[in-house]
Parts: sequence; C-alpha cells; structure tokens
Amino acid sequence: MLGIILYGLGVMYTPGPVNLLGLNMGINGQAKRSIGFCLGVGSAMLFYLLVLGFAGAAWVGGQALMVLSALGCGYILYLAWKIARASAKLETAEAPTRVFGFRDGLIMQLLNPKAPVAVLPIVTLQFPAAGIQGVSLVAWAVGLGLLAVGAPGSYMALGALLGQRITNPRWVKRFNIVMAGLLAAVAVMIGFEHVWLPLARAVGI
Repeated sequence: MLGIILYGLGVMYTPGPVNLLGLNMGINGQAKRSIGFCLGVGSAMLFYLLVLGFAGAAWVGGQALMVLSALGCGYILYLAWKIARASAKLETAEAPTRVFGFRDGLIMQLLNPKAPVAVLPIVTLQFPAAGIQGVSLVAWAVGLGLLAVGAPGSYMALGALLGQRITNPRWVKRFNIVMAGLLAAVAVMIGFEHVWLPLARAVGI
C-alpha cells in the first residue's frame, strides 16, 4: 500500500499545468486566497478515482481521451492568456488581479488528460492487488484526493517564498509572462501527444 502513496506523490507533485499555475499564484501573493483552487484540483482527482475505480478504465480511452485532451489544451491556453494579460499591471487594492478559485482548479484538472491517465494504474493495478474495493476504495480515493490538494498547494508555498524575495515589479511581470509561456508549451505538448498523434495514427499519416 506504500507503493500507492509513493506513486501518487510521484505523479501529482511533478511539474505540470496545475502545479505551474500554483507556483505563479504564489509568486503573485495569491496563495492564501487560492485555497479553493487546490480544493478544486483535489475534487477532480477524487472524481476520477471513484468513477474509474467503480466503473472501470473503459471510460477513458480512444476518442474520449482525445476529446478530453483537446478541451484541456484549450482551457490551459485560456488560463495562460489570462496570466499574460494580468502581468500588464500590478495588483492593487483598487485593481486586484483575478484569483483562480475552486471552479478553475476543478475544470482544469478534469480536462487535464494526464489526470485520468495517472489514475488508471492505481484503480486497475494497485487497488485490485491490495484488495481495495467498496468502502475501502472510497476511503483511499478521499485520501489520495487530499494528497492531490497539497500538490498545487506546495507549489504555491514555494512561489510565496520566492515572491517575498522579488521586490522589483518588473520581475514579477516578466515571471508571469514566462509562466504563461510554459503553460502554453504544456498545452502544445499535451495536444501533440494526446490529440495529434492519435489522429495521425487513425488516418495513417
């Protein structure tokens, strides 16, 4: 069972679109106001663990994963655009920057194709091997969902520490643009791996 936790840490806490966004929010001093975003991410992971755990892996595959990936790419690019636009002005009491909340975290993780792909080995291999089913599956799903909450949260904390050392507003603006670029790059990579390649194989390119 320790293997399940270690695997969860490995796939949830490595850099990805959700964690990169958490880092950006921490840099911009939004960590305390963005707890809802982390809860949204954890709720999405809980949803996948429960649905795939009880309904089976057949729900995620083929065209379903391709459509999910395409929607996810679009949403990540939308958030990258929002971050790039927000970098044009500093947060003030009169003009606060947009804070990403529960809905943003939920939608972003639900549309992140790496989320269900990461969950599949847990529900199809690790849970059955450990005899986890029924009520115990629900308990494990809740625990792993809480573990997922801490992933963007830890990146926010790191970003907050870095943000305290950045005193020049221009560097904050530049960092926002870099983060927007990284998110866009992640969207392109996801699109290439989960949308373009399957389409190319389907049509024989």
